[in-house]
Amino acid sequence: MALIVVALNLRPAIVAMSPLLDEVRSATGLTSTAAGLLTTLPVLCFGLFAPVAPRLARKAGMEASPLVVLVVLLAGVGLRLAGSVTALFAGTFLVGVAIAMGNVLLPGIIKRDFPHKAGLMTGLYSMALFGGAALAAGLTVPVQHAASLGWRPALALWGVLAVIAVLCWAPQLSTEHRDMAPSHPVRAVRGLWREPLAWYVALFMGFQSLNYYTATAWLPAIFTAHGMSAGQAGWMLSLSSILGIVSSLAGPVLAGRTRSQGWLAVVAAVLCCAGLAGMMAAPVTGAWVWMVLLGLGQGVAISVSLALIVLRAPDARHAAQLSSMAQCVGYLLAALGPLVLGAVHDATHDWTTALTVLAALLVPQTLFGVLAGRDRYVGRHERQAAAQGPVRHTDAEVEWASIGADADGTR
Repeated sequence: MALIVVALNLRPAIVAMSPLLDEVRSATGLTSTAAGLLTTLPVLCFGLFAPVAPRLARKAGMEASPLVVLVVLLAGVGLRLAGSVTALFAGTFLVGVAIAMGNVLLPGIIKRDFPHKAGLMTGLYSMALFGGAALAAGLTVPVQHAASLGWRPALALWGVLAVIAVLCWAPQLSTEHRDMAPSHPVRAVRGLWREPLAWYVALFMGFQSLNYYTATAWLPAIFTAHGMSAGQAGWMLSLSSILGIVSSLAGPVLAGRTRSQGWLAVVAAVLCCAGLAGMMAAPVTGAWVWMVLLGLGQGVAISVSLALIVLRAPDARHAAQLSSMAQCVGYLLAALGPLVLGAVHDATHDWTTALTVLAALLVPQTLFGVLAGRDRYVGRHERQAAAQGPVRHTDAEVEWASIGADADGTR
């Protein structure tokens, strides 16, 4: 339960910005492109700072590391209360760094503590991500209006959820878990960055994340541009996240029962495309329908992308390396989405064109999902090199390999 509460904190501090984005732009004078950068910055941090998580786990230990993540998250949320644009961006940067480390650490803890229930726990973890996003999207503006708050305090309110998570996780410090780092030398994975299959998994992760974070950043602004109130626009985004909770639990279950998962990538893309097409045709009139379709599609896509990391890896060692690669490459690609869509809107002053671009990006998402969904394992280059004898590995390679170790230090 404590792990799920921590996972609930990995989206609200980002998503809460979306329904307030128009107010933030008006108060600060930010352009659409600059506002897109504000929503892109955390996702960029996801990719850049994912490699920090294994080092944190080794230095602080797997039980203390989530507390460090939550403290950094609280620091970022608090910094955004300051009255300058610089502080707003700096606080958002810290939020992104914290969540980047949490994104890597929590799946590792699931591998260690729930080795025989990894599929179920991955589904619950995905549900927690969508649940936190739904809470932030739906409650930020209503709570702001009910309490007569400015946009800065409304953003800071989500620090309360982080405090609750600290209280829930603190007892874990007294548990007797062995650290994830093994006590013997670790053989690191070789050649993963040269394998097409690993790139397919990483790029599917990237394009589905790009779709999700771009839609999350701009959909409320699109709704309000067509006459919807900010509060109702936030609830539309919340509805999308709620439906994502349902499909994100079903995705890993279905993925684990079939030899190939490419068909799930196709289903996800069709649902998302239908939702985006509806947004272009009748954004307000059919808003509920479009958000249901988009939420279901996004939930399937994100949960399948997480499941593919496990399914395409022959063991925990490869899963850890593939996870780090997929999150690094994937989130760096996803970070471009909100910024590009904001720039397209600035250039055309038309949300239909921007949504068309977003829908077109579902084509490579589907392609890489189908290629990543084929029933095979990564590790081909390592098997080819096995006959060449032992090699020397860097500390960084050993850290990445050790993050996937089981509780007893074996593979």
